[in-house]
Amino acid sequence: MNKSLKILVALIGAFVITNSAAFAEAVPSKVAVVNVQEVVNSSAKVQALKKQQEAKAKEFVTFIEKARKDVAATTDVNKKKSLEEKYTKELNTKKEANDKEYAKQLAEIDAAISNQIANVAKSNGYDIVISRGIVLYGGNDITDAVKSAVASSEKTTTKKRK
Repeated sequence: MNKSLKILVALIGAFVITNSAAFAEAVPSKVAVVNVQEVVNSSAKVQALKKQQEAKAKEFVTFIEKARKDVAATTDVNKKKSLEEKYTKELNTKKEANDKEYAKQLAEIDAAISNQIANVAKSNGYDIVISRGIVLYGGNDITDAVKSAVASSEKTTTKKRK
């Protein structure tokens, strides 16, 4: 039994030594951190999307108010029910279309910001980038560089569209 224990300890020791050498080679030499929320909040495209969604919300409120008035003004029970169904269906269709468009634009913005983070990291020789909220200590903060890159990219994209 004692001999088996020694062999097991020797095998575990060899495994740890072998894997720690491999792990040491795999550890990135430069780590960056980025405050993604700060980058997102500073994005002009995100701000425009927020304003667009606020305007859509106002449109929905106006639509609902109009629908309620129309339904309230109708005295016939069958017509009232029919109007309610019509407006509900129309509202759901508008909401679904809005949600799809919002998700599409959000995905495009997310991809653009992720690309800028990758570009800044690569251009500065970083092997890995971690969100600032996850890191307790360490890493070089590239948030300002990413914010500048995103702003520059958004200006370029806006000029190309005009």
